[in-house]
Amino acid sequence: KGSNLVSRTDDKYLKQLQARYRQASKKEKSRILDEFAKTTGYHRKHATAVLNGRRERAQGRIRRPRRAQYGAEEADALAILAALFDDICSKRLRAAMDVELPRLYQAGILRISTACYENLLQVSPATMDRLRARYRPRPGQRRGFTKPGTLLKQRIPIRTWADWTEDRPGFCEIDLVDHSGGQIVRGREHAWTLCFTDVKTAWTECVAVRNKAQVHVFAAIKRARQRLPFPLLGIDSDSGSEFINDQLYRYCLEEEITFTRGRAGRKNDSAYVEQKNWSVVRRAVGYGRYDSPEQLELLNTLYARLHFYVNFFLPVMKLKEKVRVGSKVKRIYDDPQTPHARVLASQQVSEEDKAELREAYGYLDLIELKLRIDELQEQLLRTLSLTG
Repeated sequence: KGSNLVSRTDDKYLKQLQARYRQASKKEKSRILDEFAKTTGYHRKHATAVLNGRRERAQGRIRRPRRAQYGAEEADALAILAALFDDICSKRLRAAMDVELPRLYQAGILRISTACYENLLQVSPATMDRLRARYRPRPGQRRGFTKPGTLLKQRIPIRTWADWTEDRPGFCEIDLVDHSGGQIVRGREHAWTLCFTDVKTAWTECVAVRNKAQVHVFAAIKRARQRLPFPLLGIDSDSGSEFINDQLYRYCLEEEITFTRGRAGRKNDSAYVEQKNWSVVRRAVGYGRYDSPEQLELLNTLYARLHFYVNFFLPVMKLKEKVRVGSKVKRIYDDPQTPHARVLASQQVSEEDKAELREAYGYLDLIELKLRIDELQEQLLRTLSLTG
């Protein structure tokens, strides 16, 4: 009863105050508004609306927005970390920070306050997305220029993305990325990048070739194979003649490597490597035209560094399943892990190969590696400006 009495008294007082406010002069209105806002804790805009009868008086406690926990320092630190890890998505960046952030902070490479460091240890991927929104670049789209081959198609079985059932490292998709810059110049060759991606672990290797002649592509495949931290068990390519040829077919037979191909014009048959064509190759070297021996050498020097950077420091998420909810499809991913960590977690990889990986990781310096990659990318850009 006492509570109802107070509420009725407040309502009566408010009505009288509203009547006074409507009849008051401008100066008196300002004085009434100041006192009313100070007494109730309302914002002046809301208090004005209440006194004018456009808003109801708030019942009970007014909920104020909580103080922001993450500010400009956290946003700037996340921008630095995102640049260090190739601007990967926040879920992947969160996994990378769990491993590398303490080392970067203790070494003094990331110069931030203790409070900022504590916040970065616990910030969620969703909050990171909001803080990073103004830093994320917008990717463009281009098209490739490979043509389907006609040789040996009857002997090489077709495999689609849904047919990958091998649950062990060693089965890889391969593809070529065009570096013509969108300019087909008659009589002049241009570089291509062979992208080599393991389906199970997402381990990725890149090798640049002067053109897509069979001899150069075959040599690049053998070179990428030597870098893999596990035996090569199978390769899957598109139907281009640079892959569908007798030399590669006989090599796979002799080495007991399973050789399959995707359907012509169906890029999703090679979804794993097609993804890396953008996230690794295009992000690293862009869409410029590379056609000189100097540029080819720079590309391969850059890819030798990316071998460590991409596979040891950039976590990836793999699709576990798709669940249909009404008219929509929900994709469920596993926890982000680097390809290096996925190889170490595999029971099919030998302990000798794992020991070599651990030793290689112990010698790596993330900052020095990223600086060298940035320098090589700048050199490539300078060659483009000179030729342009």
